[in-house]
Amino acid sequence: MKLTITTKIVIGFALGVVIGQILHSTSDPEAAASIGAKFQLISKVFLKLIKMIVGPLVFSTLVVGIAKLGDFKVVGRIGIKTLGYFYFATILSLLVGLIVVNITRPGTIQSWPRPAAGTSVGVEGKKLNSVEEFILHIFPDSAFRALAENEILQIVVFSLFFGIALGAIGEKGKGLMKALDALSELVFKMVGYVMQLAPYAVLGAMTAVVAAKGLGILVSYAYLLLCFYGGLLFFIFVILAGICAFMRIPFFKLLRQMKESLLLSFSTASSEASLPQQIKALEDFGISPRIIGFVLPLGYSFNLDGSMMYMTFATGFLAQAYGVSLTLQQQVIMLLTLMVTSKGIAGVPRASLVVIAGTMALFDLPPEGLALILGIDPFLDMGRSATSVAGNAVATCVISKWEGEFIQPADPVSIEE
Repeated sequence: MKLTITTKIVIGFALGVVIGQILHSTSDPEAAASIGAKFQLISKVFLKLIKMIVGPLVFSTLVVGIAKLGDFKVVGRIGIKTLGYFYFATILSLLVGLIVVNITRPGTIQSWPRPAAGTSVGVEGKKLNSVEEFILHIFPDSAFRALAENEILQIVVFSLFFGIALGAIGEKGKGLMKALDALSELVFKMVGYVMQLAPYAVLGAMTAVVAAKGLGILVSYAYLLLCFYGGLLFFIFVILAGICAFMRIPFFKLLRQMKESLLLSFSTASSEASLPQQIKALEDFGISPRIIGFVLPLGYSFNLDGSMMYMTFATGFLAQAYGVSLTLQQQVIMLLTLMVTSKGIAGVPRASLVVIAGTMALFDLPPEGLALILGIDPFLDMGRSATSVAGNAVATCVISKWEGEFIQPADPVSIEE
């Protein structure tokens, strides 16, 4: 029996945990981490290959989708709906993180050792007065540099202009549109090749994390993990499921369609790792390719629900651990600040920590406090990455439904030849 890619990823995940724990138990910490890092090489190669594909894939699918829309007003309408939904989802995810940390209070359940002043955490806080800088960063000064540096938001902006112009020149642009359509198909073929590495990448990633940290860390941080993952599950199965129920989108059918993407993002702690898979899965689910090409890439800068929730949750936890009581007014300021400063962060490991470091400075929390969650962050990152994937899948379905382009395919029927 031929194993599916999902089964292979699960096997890779389990083997990685076992190998990592053996290394952690039988070697000194430095040696275990060093050996684990060698296992992680294949994971790093896999993520690099995914990044190599993402730029051309976003460009080709979005340009063709926009060109087929043919009307600038339609693009504007879809854009406004998309950003409106993203901010709605952002507020919900930030609120859930804030409510969960206030109810469960993980920072007060035990005495947390405070790291020494000046402890290096390897994360530089993102400045909070950078709204103007962020707006300027959205617009590329070179399309080639945006593609080379994998700046998804800049690629989206260039693709929008390119697609609208391509649609506007009519017949003259049909040859180029066909070429870009072919490029999209070619990139998807490349995705198929790259995905063969996914199980090995998952094995390498889990071996490295568990070898360095050990499963014992899950015991000492058990309550924190329980609180955060409980919040993530609430967001997925109550908030996202509720949105789908309201929009008459079959939520559990969507999750089944997205299972490989969710598992891959969870295992590699990177929502970006499964982007090519998500595009294919949503097309199979009945979503219009032009809606997917427009909404999904934007979601990677504006709609990382798991990361949003983590920002308020982690900041609240660190304030509790340091005995700092944040007033309701301060928590509202935190929420509003994160709504702005979180936009444009990448769907890669540790990106959330940069924003959290900046938010801590806003409330005079010592930056070395991040050391309290650095050890457990890889395990937290897995959950928030998968949640962000689920959130973007729901967002794409919602916009497709609003645009009247959601065609729910019939369940596949087995036909015996």
